[in-house]
Amino acid sequence: MEGGGGPGGVGKRKSERPYKGIRMRKWGKWVAEIREPNKRSRIWLGSYSSPVAAARAYDTAVYYLRGPSARLNFPELLVGESGGGLHDLSAASIRKKAIEVGARVDALETSMTVHQQHHHHHDAPPSGFKPCWLIQEKPDLNKTPEPEDPDGDD
Repeated sequence: MEGGGGPGGVGKRKSERPYKGIRMRKWGKWVAEIREPNKRSRIWLGSYSSPVAAARAYDTAVYYLRGPSARLNFPELLVGESGGGLHDLSAASIRKKAIEVGARVDALETSMTVHQQHHHHHDAPPSGFKPCWLIQEKPDLNKTPEPEDPDGDD
């Protein structure tokens, strides 16, 4: 049985699906969806840059569908969010709430990645040399350039 969500298929496909309820598209985006209880239809939970964001969207939906007994990817993180309960348990409202949570996590993960990359540019690379844009001052483009060899002009 390949690709099953149960414990039997987890070991082989763990690198492809690090969390329950998500999968990676061919082009690298992570998507989340969940099957509605007692139906064949699925609730689309969105497309995300990170697997964590997709998993959090899934967790939100599965919690609203199954309640406190739901098996979550991040059970420790749902405690703070359960206060803002959902009164309308329609597929549309569950999708909306899950996408809201997933988008927020995706934005946080993306900003952390950009922030970390930004800090790496200011550090010296592994070679030990600093990039030239960190050493040189930016020239004033309104001034005429001075000759490089001051003795050659006199």
